[in-house]
Amino acid sequence: MTRFNGCIDLHHGKVKQIVGGSLLDSSPEKLTTNFVSNRETPSFYSKLYKENQVSRCHVIKLGPNNDEAAKEALAAWPGGLQVGGGITLDNAQKWLSLGASKVIVTSYLFPDAKFSLQRLNDLCELVGKEKLVVDVSCRKKNDKWIVAMDKWQTMTDMEVNKDSLDMLSRYCSEFLIHAADVEGLCKGIDEQLVERLGQWVTIPTTYAGGGRSMEDLKLVDELSHGKVDLTFGSALDIFGGNGVAFDECVEWNSTHA
Repeated sequence: MTRFNGCIDLHHGKVKQIVGGSLLDSSPEKLTTNFVSNRETPSFYSKLYKENQVSRCHVIKLGPNNDEAAKEALAAWPGGLQVGGGITLDNAQKWLSLGASKVIVTSYLFPDAKFSLQRLNDLCELVGKEKLVVDVSCRKKNDKWIVAMDKWQTMTDMEVNKDSLDMLSRYCSEFLIHAADVEGLCKGIDEQLVERLGQWVTIPTTYAGGGRSMEDLKLVDELSHGKVDLTFGSALDIFGGNGVAFDECVEWNSTHA
């Protein structure tokens, strides 16, 4: 069954919800932000997820100046949160030692936007397959989904399809997939992508992007035949949204275990 998984997105040390396609370091004035938590700290969300047994939550560092906030989130729930954003061979073990349950990697696997199997293998050997999540977040191009890196701004040479996911799954234990074109818009999920993922994935997979109501949990469950989980961001009431109540998500998980 499809489950609700939690997220904590960090931008310049604050918990934020951002329209994914607007995240440009070169043009910060174009950044579209749906929510900034000026009251609650990253640890507040960690504790909230922990207390409500929302598993497989991820902390994503969107750009620089987020390490201390990420450490705070991990310290509030040691072993309960995955962490991603700038993960490399040099720092992966550090984040695991700081309490991350798993590390999430994307951009490091694509030097010059070209996939490196060597880097994936090296990272897998270092931390172990069970501690590694590959973020195959993507954007649509000519009716195909292409992995996007560098905060979803750079298209790589990898198409998201059954062959690529089968290959990647030999080196990791989970996928995280942001549909960057609809991320943060609250205008509905990429139904076609979710349906395809249900046909393609063989390991636990969390989809993010466009979720706007509890109906989307039902829709993801139906389209993926229960093989893909969903995370809500901007629509969730704990992030200032009005489309989805956190308590309803917790109840969904408890009744669809």
